Amino acid sequence: MPLFRQPEARAERRGQKGRARTRDCSEEEGDAPSSLVRLCLLNVAENMKGLWVQDYVQNYMDHYFFRYVMGPFSLLPSDLLEELLCVLSRQNLLSRAALHLLLLPQLRRLALSRSCNLVTANLCSLVGARCQSLTSLNLTGALNVSSAALCGLLGRLPDLRALCLAGTLSDRAVVLTAARRCPALEHLDLSRCLHLSPAALLALIHRGQDGAGLRRLASLLALDIGLGEGAGEGAVSGALLLLGQPGLRRLALEGAGRACEMIRNGEFGAREGLGARESGAELVDRSDGEGSFALEEIVDGWLRLDEGDPKRVAESKDGEGSGGGRAGRGAEVGTTGRGAGNEGEGMKLHLQEIQGVSLNSLDAVAQLCPDLRSLSLHRCGEDDDGEEGSGRAALLARGLATWAGRLRHLALQFPGALSELVPALRAAGSGLGSLTLEGVRADGHLAFLELLHACPKLTSLTLHVDPPRSNRDAEADDEGEVDPGLPRLPHLCSLTLNFTLDERQLRPVLCWRSLKGVLWALLRGSPRLHTLSLSAAPCPLDPVFQLVLDRRSSSEEPPLQHLGRVSLRRSDVTVATAARLVDTYKAMHALLLWAVALALTLAPSDAAVRVFSLRANGLKGDPAGNPPDPFVKVWCGSSFGGMTEFHKDNSNPSWSASFYFPDCGANDHLTFEVWDKDLNFDDLLGTCVSSVQPGLHQNFACSLQYGTLFYSYEL
Repeated sequence: MPLFRQPEARAERRGQKGRARTRDCSEEEGDAPSSLVRLCLLNVAENMKGLWVQDYVQNYMDHYFFRYVMGPFSLLPSDLLEELLCVLSRQNLLSRAALHLLLLPQLRRLALSRSCNLVTANLCSLVGARCQSLTSLNLTGALNVSSAALCGLLGRLPDLRALCLAGTLSDRAVVLTAARRCPALEHLDLSRCLHLSPAALLALIHRGQDGAGLRRLASLLALDIGLGEGAGEGAVSGALLLLGQPGLRRLALEGAGRACEMIRNGEFGAREGLGARESGAELVDRSDGEGSFALEEIVDGWLRLDEGDPKRVAESKDGEGSGGGRAGRGAEVGTTGRGAGNEGEGMKLHLQEIQGVSLNSLDAVAQLCPDLRSLSLHRCGEDDDGEEGSGRAALLARGLATWAGRLRHLALQFPGALSELVPALRAAGSGLGSLTLEGVRADGHLAFLELLHACPKLTSLTLHVDPPRSNRDAEADDEGEVDPGLPRLPHLCSLTLNFTLDERQLRPVLCWRSLKGVLWALLRGSPRLHTLSLSAAPCPLDPVFQLVLDRRSSSEEPPLQHLGRVSLRRSDVTVATAARLVDTYKAMHALLLWAVALALTLAPSDAAVRVFSLRANGLKGDPAGNPPDPFVKVWCGSSFGGMTEFHKDNSNPSWSASFYFPDCGANDHLTFEVWDKDLNFDDLLGTCVSSVQPGLHQNFACSLQYGTLFYSYEL
């Protein structure tokens, strides 16, 4: 394959430009029938390995370095290249050679989160040389690339608008390079970057000698960064970022709520010496050969606006528009009519989505962010000035009332009763489209029904609920008529109800039989429901599905007609009910059959052998004793049950996966293979074989060459 220059750009077809693909190949593939284009690409993907990839590996890949490769894929437009890369990733067919063949100049979006083990310094160099017109790059989880290699790559991608480096080795140098070399950047994801401190994010306020910088940055995700150093830096950094990047619409940062408090109250004394922890670099007013960090200018320009002089406020607005005012980089000052009695009164941030807010800071967020559409509130009940029960709920309701009817997405961690949350959800208004609740304690079905009445426009509902601990609702099933006044959610597409269940329990305690009415309301009143997950439901599901199947009215759209994915993991449902579901919805029987079959395979009530509580001690990845990246494969007889997740650099791992074998019985052999996950070829660390015996067997031990595997099983 000879060296070729970059092919001339082909003119876009009329109408194609406006239909740019925005779907990331990390997203799950939909259930809609494959298009002709996708079917063709699937065929190409399946035949690449035996033809083009094999030829490239044998004759060229490790012998030459090509700036560009002219081959059968060079004529593909960028959207088909992106789709082909996604197909290869999903089918686990994307190899280093295949990636080399598809890194072409016309590529605009490159997502390697599913194949992060392929991302190396050499590959980054190749991407920087071949794909300099990239507008979107996703390297999530690429731990094999150093900070220097990432800096070198970003320095050659000036057109980037979306950059995802979550879970990488990114540090302050990477952030600074992005601020300098990627002026068009609009979205930046640095979540889970442990080498990046909150103070390092201030590099995003970098301004070049000509005053240029990240003027378009609208989305910044930086949760779970750093190694716990500088715990108080998150709020200070967040406040300065919000002032220095007034275009931010989306912010996910630990301490984001506290940052809003600081802006409202004018608390900027903590900024002194903020950069001292960044290897001694003074981030405040630090100048270099290519620009500066004008934090003092930003803060001082904002503080002067609080003097209450309307003329100065107007001057600042004019300065922001012309670029000549000192506060031109700060947050917008609006005339809200609240007066100027408090620090930050009249301030307005343009945030529409925020994560990292606590209950104490909710009032400040409500005051500064009136346009908010998405809110993630964590640690309700922790560090909240001793507020408990109704006090927490009242604070929450008062804060959510600010966005009544306008809030579209809400996520809460609330360690209280569900009934305490209902007033707050009513205060948020009926416009909620997505609701996620975690840690909530169930206290009866009436609160559940009130929640549904308060949020009639939900399209997605996710609840992680602690079920009742008593059998107070264990009355006999009422097979009579169900209350016709039950709420309906006509727009609901996704429903997830996960009930807390100890891993040692084989099945949930059926202590909440009155939940049947709530589930009936959700299934009957949600004609658009596509994804359904009921995990460890504390009530029998057969009566619920029988109601849905028996009471379909011809005068309304039948329920569950659009159902595509079902998971009934660890719930009480019979095979007969599952078979009836498949038989009733013939139009989607293939998809529904797959989903129900998977759920039944995972249901303990239908499994003959259940394997769980896998862990190991003293594993070694090599003779030198380095820790491995272990995972386990499990068989019972000739049936392969699957494999566990792998743990990075862990000699004493514990795996959460459980395995179920419906066709396995007494005297069959359980086989465990412990593997060390490597970049190219996984290494076998040892094998265990035992004979299945009836009963519950816990903490069986099996000796490996280096270490011991423990497991439990039940027949």
